[in-house]
Amino acid sequence: MRIAVMGSGGVGGYFGARLALAGHDVAFVARGAHLAAMRARGLTVKSALGDVHLASPVVTDDPATLAPADVVLFAVKLWDTESAAVAVRPLLAGGGAIVPFQNGVESIERIAAVVGAERVLGGVAQIAATIAEPGVIEHTGTMARLRFGPALPAQQEAAERLLAACSAAGFEADLVADVRLALWMKFVFLAALSGCTTLARQPLGAVRADPDLRAMLEALMHETWRVGRARGIALADGLVAAQMRFADTLPAEMRSSMQNDLAAGNRLEAPWLCGAVARLAGECGVAAPVSATVYAALKPYCAGAAR
Repeated sequence: MRIAVMGSGGVGGYFGARLALAGHDVAFVARGAHLAAMRARGLTVKSALGDVHLASPVVTDDPATLAPADVVLFAVKLWDTESAAVAVRPLLAGGGAIVPFQNGVESIERIAAVVGAERVLGGVAQIAATIAEPGVIEHTGTMARLRFGPALPAQQEAAERLLAACSAAGFEADLVADVRLALWMKFVFLAALSGCTTLARQPLGAVRADPDLRAMLEALMHETWRVGRARGIALADGLVAAQMRFADTLPAEMRSSMQNDLAAGNRLEAPWLCGAVARLAGECGVAAPVSATVYAALKPYCAGAAR
């Protein structure tokens, strides 16, 4: 399968490397120091599930230089969504599809507005991974799963082909019937985790051990759950309790990608995470005061700040 990875950070770098190791034709799109390191020294993944080193990966900063792909794994930061969607248009010339593995719940619609709805499936990445240094992806814990599915019935075959590729690569992958439900199930957890860990500047272990921070985490989940239900998403009654139990099973050192971005002085995805919860809550008449407060506190850092 010909696969292009648009955004070769923690998500794209990890799963792209696993797919390449399995023999798929994988090309990576990266930039800056990460691109230079991948060209000079290859791509390394450090993981408790087994390290990977691709000595000479196909890597570029210009998707137009690559051959058309069967599927584009779209894993750029949320602020780059529209510009990256424009950049990958040449990769779809052969009839390929995009599967966004981004945070948030609005990627399908945002990308579809650029390339057409028929080209965009839905996807959820469940992994804690980051660029530890240029050319090196570090995976925390052992959770590493992709969930994806068609946003339109005609995309079923493309989803099944991707599932076969993931299965051959040996990592966990699920083909889901209701991908928007899967997106919101993750969003309930991620909007809370990212907001809480970033605001507190603490890893998950510290958040769940402190009664006040734990209460904030749960309150953020409840707000996102209520917004999803108000928007017609069939989120289960016991989802928040289940997500809190899930949080207790994760490594104490786990940090959200937004927390890592804050520490590095990078831009933040807050407008599309806690900020989106507050915005969508207002649109459907649901109260989300904790999400709105967390977003307000993070807004001064959303554009990035020198450290």
